This record gives sequence, structure tokens and C-alpha cells, in this order.
Amino acid sequence: MKIKPLSDRVVIKPSQAEEKTKGGIILPDTAKEKPVIGEIVAVGQGRKADDGKLIPLDLKVGDKVLYGKYSGTEVTIDGQEYLIMRESDIFAVV
Repeated sequence: MKIKPLSDRVVIKPSQAEEKTKGGIILPDTAKEKPVIGEIVAVGQGRKADDGKLIPLDLKVGDKVLYGKYSGTEVTIDGQEYLIMRESDIFAVV
């Protein structure tokens, strides 16, 4: 993948949606929940403060993160789906 996010944005590869329930029932595509956990595959340099200094991101490539169900912008690169979102849209590192 050759994508470099700008500023305080990160690129996330979402985890796969659950194929079946804990009881063993197979879920159709229409019933699957959107994943809220993913792995960071690229990070921007950080945001600039009002005084012009660069504030680096707390996240790094390889972190597994928890984010909002409808956060970010979905993009497809080389057949793989990714999310691009700001660092502030990420709730926690798992």
C-alpha cells in the first residue's frame, strides 16, 4: 500500500465482521455489524499548533484501535478496504 495520510490523520484496516454468532448461527451480509476495531497501517506527521510547532501523534503503525462505528472515510486501495480518519476520532488503543 502506498498511501501517506496528511496532518493528524491515520489509515486503518478494519477487522473482519463476524461471520456467525456465538451460538453458531451464520449471519447474512445484511445482518453483520460494522467493525469498530482495526489496525493502523499508516500515520500522518501530526498536527501543527497555533505557534507553528508540530505535535506528533500518540498512535503508531501496528496499533489496534477502537473507533466509532460510522467514523472516518471508507476508501478501497488495491482491492482492500481502509478507513481514513483523524486521530481525535479514535477512542482507545486495544
